[in-house]
Amino acid sequence: MATIQKFEDLICWKEARILCKEVGLLVRKKKFGNNFRLIHQIEGSSGSIMDNIAEGFERGGNKELIQFLYIAKASCGELRAQLYRALDLEYLTHTEFSELREKANKLSWLIQKFINAVSASALKGYKYK
Repeated sequence: MATIQKFEDLICWKEARILCKEVGLLVRKKKFGNNFRLIHQIEGSSGSIMDNIAEGFERGGNKELIQFLYIAKASCGELRAQLYRALDLEYLTHTEFSELREKANKLSWLIQKFINAVSASALKGYKYK
């Protein structure tokens, strides 16, 4: 099995990037209007997912990677909560909401699978060689 050398190769990071872009494009629609606080929060949480995966990977050790992966997973939950807020305020259609929620759920699952794999690995990361 090949060792991943950079965070850009991680499937969970790639999926987080796609989700972040989709959320960013969606909140720029006129429906969100001047609700800048929600726009800031929803963009922040979606960006936090990919940022924390990258930061954890770059730390060079499994314990820190796992810690940051859990933060990324928590940001998935935060994003889902904000999607509910946007739905309740009628900024999102039910279809838009369902698609984004499903992608966030899938991403959370991918991150958990990665956490499980890193936790089970005998490798400790290049920081501790």
